[in-house]
Amino acid sequence: MAAAGEEKKALQKSYSFDNVSFSQVDLHEVDIKYIGAIQKAMTTLSAELANDMAVFTADDMAKTVKQAGPRSLIQSGAMDTLKKLLADPATKQNAHTVIASLATTCNTLAEPLIVPLLPELLKDVAHKKAEIRTTAEGAIRDICENICPWGCRPILRMLYEGVKETKWQVKAVACKSIGSIAEKMPEAFARCLPEAMPVVSEAMWDTKADVKNAAADCMAKCCDAVSNRDIKPFVPALISAIKNPDEVSETVHKLSSTVFVQSVDSPALAITVPILLRGCQEKKTEIKRKVAVIVDNMSKLIDEPKEAKPFLPALMPEIERLAKEISDPEARTVCNKALKTLTNIQTAIAENEAAKAMPPDVCLAAILEVASATTPNAPMSDPTFSAFIEYIASTISSMINDLFFDEFEWKFVAVCPFLAPFMAESDATALCQTLLTRCFKEAMPKDVAEDDDDEGEDLCNCEFSLGYGAKILLNNTRLHLKRGMRYGVCGYNGCGKSTLMRAIANGQVDNFPPPDVLKTVYVEHDIQSDQAEMTIVDYVCAMVPDVDRNVIEQKLDEFGFVDDQAAPAWRKGNVSGLSGGWKMKLALCRAILMNADILLLDEPTNHLDVKNVAWLENFLISQTKVTSLIITHDSGFLDRVVTHIIHYEDNRKLKNYKGNLSAFVKRVPRAKTYYELSDENISFTFPEPGLLDGIKSKGKAIIKMENCTYTYPGRDKPTVRNVTLQASLSSRVAVIGPNGAGKSTIIKLLTGELKAEKGTVWKHPNMRIAYVAQHAFHHLEKHLEKTPNEYIQWRYAGGEDKEGLNKDARKISDEERKKMEEGQEIELENGKTEKLVVEDILSRRKLKSGYEYEIKWLRKTLEDNTWLPRDKLVEMGFEKLVNRMDEREALRLGTSGKALTAKQVEKVLGDMGLEAEFASHNRIQGLSGGQKVKVVLAAAMWEDPHILVLDEPTNYLDRDSLGALAAAIRTYNGGVIMISHNREFTGALCPETWLCDNGKLRREGESEGGDEKILAEDDPFNADKPDVKDAFGNVIKVSKKKKLAGKDLKKYKKMKEARRKRGEDVSDSMEDWD
Repeated sequence: MAAAGEEKKALQKSYSFDNVSFSQVDLHEVDIKYIGAIQKAMTTLSAELANDMAVFTADDMAKTVKQAGPRSLIQSGAMDTLKKLLADPATKQNAHTVIASLATTCNTLAEPLIVPLLPELLKDVAHKKAEIRTTAEGAIRDICENICPWGCRPILRMLYEGVKETKWQVKAVACKSIGSIAEKMPEAFARCLPEAMPVVSEAMWDTKADVKNAAADCMAKCCDAVSNRDIKPFVPALISAIKNPDEVSETVHKLSSTVFVQSVDSPALAITVPILLRGCQEKKTEIKRKVAVIVDNMSKLIDEPKEAKPFLPALMPEIERLAKEISDPEARTVCNKALKTLTNIQTAIAENEAAKAMPPDVCLAAILEVASATTPNAPMSDPTFSAFIEYIASTISSMINDLFFDEFEWKFVAVCPFLAPFMAESDATALCQTLLTRCFKEAMPKDVAEDDDDEGEDLCNCEFSLGYGAKILLNNTRLHLKRGMRYGVCGYNGCGKSTLMRAIANGQVDNFPPPDVLKTVYVEHDIQSDQAEMTIVDYVCAMVPDVDRNVIEQKLDEFGFVDDQAAPAWRKGNVSGLSGGWKMKLALCRAILMNADILLLDEPTNHLDVKNVAWLENFLISQTKVTSLIITHDSGFLDRVVTHIIHYEDNRKLKNYKGNLSAFVKRVPRAKTYYELSDENISFTFPEPGLLDGIKSKGKAIIKMENCTYTYPGRDKPTVRNVTLQASLSSRVAVIGPNGAGKSTIIKLLTGELKAEKGTVWKHPNMRIAYVAQHAFHHLEKHLEKTPNEYIQWRYAGGEDKEGLNKDARKISDEERKKMEEGQEIELENGKTEKLVVEDILSRRKLKSGYEYEIKWLRKTLEDNTWLPRDKLVEMGFEKLVNRMDEREALRLGTSGKALTAKQVEKVLGDMGLEAEFASHNRIQGLSGGQKVKVVLAAAMWEDPHILVLDEPTNYLDRDSLGALAAAIRTYNGGVIMISHNREFTGALCPETWLCDNGKLRREGESEGGDEKILAEDDPFNADKPDVKDAFGNVIKVSKKKKLAGKDLKKYKKMKEARRKRGEDVSDSMEDWD
C-alpha cells in the first residue's frame, strides 16, 4: 500500500521487535511486589530530596515499571501522585526527574501516560527558581527525544502553543524542543513542517535575543528535515531571506535557476512558499515572473495534490493578482500558465475529496472494532489499555492524514510496540494488519490504489525516468503492462508520448525486459526513402528475413494486399504508390509477422478512412495474446478499443486508469478536453491574406482545375480522371473519400506538387497558396538539426519558398529546356530584329489588362533588357519561369510587412501555439509530432496565403490544438481546403464537400460568404489601425477623429468664424474638433 519509493526505503531500514516485550499472558492485576515498590518510591519522592537521591529513586522506580508494565503506574496510583507532585512547587523537581526517568527507561511503556503532562512542564521552564527551570527543560528534552516518531504531531501542537506564550523562557524552550524533534526524527517531522514553519518564522522576529536565536537554530533544523535534494542546497539562503527581506529577490533568482527533478511534497513547499509569497510583493516584474515560473515548475512535480492543499489559499490569489496586474504581456502569460497548473491541482484535490481524514475518535472506534474481532482476549475495559489505544488512535490519525500507509512503520513503530504490554506478538500483528487495511480502504477512494488488473500475466512492471536533452519528461515513474490488454497513452502535445514509445522500442527504458524476453515492435507508416521503391512483398521480406516468402504473401493477402494490379493495394506494386492508410496496414502486417508481444502504435488511425478504422479496431481487439500501447487523438477509437488509460500526470508520472476514455473522464473530469474541440487552453492566429487585383468578392474563383488527369509512374490506370474544381477566398471545403481514392493526388495537382498529364490548372498570378502535406514531416526531414526558427529563415531566405522549388510544376523538362535555349526573333527598341536567347526573368510590372516581364538576354548588357507580355513568354516556352516569377512577387507582397528575423519568426511560431523555448532553442528532431505539425503550419502561413490546403490536419494534434485550429479557420479571411477522415472536425467547419471515389470528384454543398465584398480596409497594409501597442505589447484603444461633412462641417466653420471675430486664436486644422 505504500508508495514504491517508501517501500524501497522501508526495506533498507532495519525493523524488528528486539526491544519490545510482548505479554505472553494477559495479567489484569500487577504483582503486589511491584505495586509496593512503586508506591514506596513515590512516597519517598513526595518529600523534598537532594537531587542525586531523587534521580536514584526515580531511575529505580522506572526500572520496576519496565519489568511490571504500564498497568503498574495506574494500579499503584503513581500517575495520580505524579500529577500532585507536579502541582506542588516543593516537589516539582522530583516530578520532573520521574518523568525524565520514565521517558528514557520505559519509552513506549510510559509514553502515552507522560506525554499529556507536557503543557505543565512548559509552564515550569519559566519558574522563578532556576533549579526547577533546569529540571523541567530536561524532562521536556527527554520526552521529545524518546517519543514514537509518528506520534510527534500532537506533541508539536503543544509546543506551538508554547512558542505563542508571553514568557520568553517558554518560547525559547519550545523552539529548542521543536528543533530537537526535527533533528531526531526528520522523516516524521517533515510531514508536520507546513504547520511548524509559520510558528517558527514568527518567533525569528521576537524582540528577545534568546528567543530569536533559539528560533533561528530551530529553523535550520526544521529545514534540514526536508529530503528534497533540489531544495536542500538553498536552505541557508531561504532561512537568511526569512530573516532579511532584502535578500528575497536574490533568493528567488537562485531558485529560478534550479532544475527541479525530485517529487515535490508538502515539506518542500513549506520552506519555499513563504519566500515565493514575499517575491510576489517585489517591485520588479522580473522577480514576479520568476516566482510564477518556480510555482509552475514545482507544482508539476507534486505527486499527491493533497500535499499542496495547505498552501493554495495563500498562493493562488497572489498568482492570480500578478496575472492581472503585471504590465508585461509575456510575464502575464507565464503567470496565467502557473495559475492554470495550480487550478488543476485544486481541481484534483476536489475530485479526490473521497480521500477522507480520520480524526482520532474515528480511529479509536476502528481500533476497538478491530480488536473485538481479531483479539477477543484484549483487555477492553482496562483503563491503561484504553489510554494506550487512545494514544495509538492519535498517532495513526496523523499518519492517515498524511496518506502514509507504510506497513513496516505501522507494525514496528506506531502500533505494535504500544499493544505489546497487553497481548502476544501474533495478536498484536494481526490487529495491526487488519487495522491498516481497514483504514486504507476507509481513507482512500476505491479506485485510487491500483488500476492494474489483479489477474493476467505481467509483461512489464518497471520503474524508470525518461528525459530528452535537458528536459525531464518522466521522473521515477512506473510502467505496468499485462498481456492482451490495450493501453491508450494520453497526455498533452510535447509531454513525451512518442519519446516513450521510441525509448521502449530502442531498449532505452531502464528495467524494461530485454528484447530476447519481450518482443516490442514500433508500428509506423513512414517508410524509409531507400525502401520506398521496393515492391510490397520485397519490402516485407527485407523487414522480416527469417519468415518464409510464402508465409509473408499469405499474411499480406489476409491484410488486403492482393495480387491484382487494379486493386488499391497490389502487392507487387511499389511501396511509394500506397496511400497513407495502406502504409499503416502494411506496418501492422510486418509487426504481426515479427511475433510481437507488444505493439507500439503511434497515431495508427492517421490516414485511415472509416472502413479501415473499423478494421483496425476489430484487429486489435482480436489480438488476445498481444498487448498494445496506443497513442491517438481519436477519442472514439480510444473509447471502443482500449482497456486501460496510461495518463501523463502533471507531476511527470504515469498513472494507470482501468477502463476506456469515457471511464477515465468520469474519474478525471478535467480530461474532458479529450472529447472537446476547445480553444480555451491554446490559440492559433492566422494572418490576413491581403488583396488580389481584380478580386472584389470573396466568392470569385482564384484557383481552378479543369479536366485534369494524372497517372502515377508504373501504373496503367489513372489515379484521378477529368477532375474539375475551383476555390475562392470564402471556400471551406472538406475533401473526403476512401483510402486510395485519389484525394491527396488531387490536392497535389492543385498546389503544383504534381503536374497534370491532361487538363489545366490556373491560379491568380498574385495568389499565395500554403500546403501542409499528409506526411507533414517530409518538409522537415532534411532539417532536423535546425531549430524551427532557423528552418523558416532558411526556407524563405532569398525571397522565395525553397520547398516549392521541388514541385513537379516547377521542374523544367529536357524538351522545355531545349525550346528555351532556342533563339527568339525579338524586335529591339531601335526597330531592328535580332535572334536572342533568354538568360533570366528579372522582374514584373502591372499593365492595365495583365503583366509584362523584364527579360535579361544572353550575352547582352542590362541596358538591352526588354519587357515582354506574359502570353508571349508562355508561347516561347517560359511558362514555368513566368510562374516562378509570379510566385516570388506574390511572396514579396505577402511578406512585405514582415522582416525575416529571428524575433519575427518566433512570433509567427508563437501564433501557431509553439512556445519560444521550442521555437528558438530546441532542434526539430527533439520535437513531438504535434509540435512538428505546428512548425510546418507556421512555415506555410509565413507568406500570408490566400488559400490554405491541409492534408490530414488532425494527425498528431491534441484536442486543445485541434480546437485552436478550428477557431483560427473560422475567423480566417482566406480559403481553406482540407482532407480529413475526422468527420467531427470537417463537419463543424466545411459546408462544401468534394467527394472522391475511384479517381473521380463530385461536389456537394456550397461555401458560405461568397457574395461578401472585399473592402480596401480589410487589407492589413491599407486599413486604419485603431489599436496601438505600448512598449510591452499591450493593446491601447485609440478612438478615431470624427470626419465632418454636410451640416456638421458648415456648423464647424461658422463656429470658427465666430471665434475669430471674438479675437480668439483659431487653427486652420480640423484636428481640434471633438
